[in-house]
Amino acid sequence: MNAADAPAPLLRVKDLTVEFRTMDGIVRAVDAVSFDIWPNETVGLVGESGCGKTVTGLSLLRLIPSPPGQIINGSIELEGLDLLSLDAGDMEKRRGSEIAMIFQEPMTSLNPVFTIGSQITEVLRRHRQLSQRQARELAASLLAKVSIPDAGRRLDDYPHQLSGGMRQRVMIAMALSCNPKLLVADEPTTALDVTTQAQVLDQMRELQNEFRMAVLLVTHDLGVVAETCQRALVMYCGSIVEAGKTEQLFSSPRHPYTAGLLASIPRIRAERIAELPVIPGRVPDPGNLPAGCRFAGRCSHVQSRCHQERPTLRSVNGNAVACHYPLGADI
Repeated sequence: MNAADAPAPLLRVKDLTVEFRTMDGIVRAVDAVSFDIWPNETVGLVGESGCGKTVTGLSLLRLIPSPPGQIINGSIELEGLDLLSLDAGDMEKRRGSEIAMIFQEPMTSLNPVFTIGSQITEVLRRHRQLSQRQARELAASLLAKVSIPDAGRRLDDYPHQLSGGMRQRVMIAMALSCNPKLLVADEPTTALDVTTQAQVLDQMRELQNEFRMAVLLVTHDLGVVAETCQRALVMYCGSIVEAGKTEQLFSSPRHPYTAGLLASIPRIRAERIAELPVIPGRVPDPGNLPAGCRFAGRCSHVQSRCHQERPTLRSVNGNAVACHYPLGADI
């Protein structure tokens, strides 16, 4: 197969850059981020809190609040159509029907003064032109599909009457109500206990296979990425520093930051919990970023070049890595 015959990615993000105006000046939250997602693929976007993961996810749906935020550069192509070129009305039609999002905290994402049923049926009637009765029947079916018991009765409950796990399932049902091609899941299991977390992830996998959709899983939990994602993108200080197949990235990390994240996963050794390694130093001030590598001040492999020249993503032994001196590479 030649390049012209190769299938195209479902989503292609190129040089996405997002800035926010603050009292202290311009903050670049996402800086020249590029990645692809293929149909029915699950890609993990992982990194510390504040690294730009959620802003990247919101940008895909053009939900960055403006002001103070603004997408200043790049393209976001869904099946070849640049979403940034659409007017507000066209984007609203595609948001929910073609690309949907599960937000980080369902208690604040669901409207507390409307019932669960009214919030789901509103989405269905807006995008699928159903009658009130048809939308309510489908809403009950969706709640049953995400394992909410007595789904028909639960439609009349308010968000505060549901547990955290059930509210998250409602958010999943709402996001999937219009059969989107791409689902952005922003920390979908953060506030859940371990048992409920596993149940929600299992259901997301089953529903992904049923609906044949792609998923961008935004998370700081490397265990979730290892369990659910075919590929992973590691983000640091607004940029992708490493990307590759999950198994290879976990077994042979090339960027020192990725290696540091993996080393910080708790492990039980010799019947006791081993002392956790930590990454020294602090993340640079996003309003005053260094000229060279943004991880240089915390990196144990740093050399003078790292402070002077910013590395770009390049292929190293199967992974894409933004590092002048990648780990395990003969450079």
